[in-house]
Amino acid sequence: MLAKRIIPCLDVRDGKVVKGVKFEGVRDVGDPVALAEIYNKQGADEIVFYDITASYEKRGVMLDVVSETAKRVFVPLTVGGGISTVYDIRAALRAGADKVSVNSQAVRNPQLIKHGADSFGSQCICVGIDAKKVANGKWTVYINGGRVDTGLDLIDWVKQIEQLGAGEICLNSIDADGTKEGFDLPMLRAVCGAVGIPVIASGGAGKIEDFSQVFEETGATAALAASLFHFGELTVGDVKEHCRSKGIIVR
Repeated sequence: MLAKRIIPCLDVRDGKVVKGVKFEGVRDVGDPVALAEIYNKQGADEIVFYDITASYEKRGVMLDVVSETAKRVFVPLTVGGGISTVYDIRAALRAGADKVSVNSQAVRNPQLIKHGADSFGSQCICVGIDAKKVANGKWTVYINGGRVDTGLDLIDWVKQIEQLGAGEICLNSIDADGTKEGFDLPMLRAVCGAVGIPVIASGGAGKIEDFSQVFEETGATAALAASLFHFGELTVGDVKEHCRSKGIIVR
């Protein structure tokens, strides 16, 4: 069995890490490079940066933040937001990212996934998804930071993502995002059952037991959280120690 990964996520707007609830009520948390250094010391398996307004504002990703972080942090960095071309992927990787996460632009242009995977390898291409429940066992995909409902069926989309060559999916539940009520287990089970590539659980972590639960009850290979780590409620080390106590293999 692959060791499970614990991943802090830094949502960045105007050069600052921010956090909201269901994408609303956003407040500043701190400096992204400084926070990344803290998580590196805590034993994070990866660190994810999302430039949360890049797609909405139709601009590129924050390469200066990526470059500065890569000089100081020695775990894999994933960068998302504003990546719309193979050139953008190349620029992010050159700046120090190990992977890119494409979300809105992948929905608009699915061939971006294929071209990115063909050019740089599937391991460099993570597809981020923001999804919301519309009926029992049915979810639709949102873009532009949860602002626009595409009407695209989530399960159809993840199957297409895998066929196009993506190496990983980061699945964020809009319903659970920032609520601290736990990961969206039904949605994760549905997606993990539909694809063979790794799935990162995102959105809803509120207590340490949520991490062991998501690994015990779904096929998720990693769990991502933001506010729990940002506000010092838990450390990455705390989560790993808890998971080990439950017999879960973590890195």
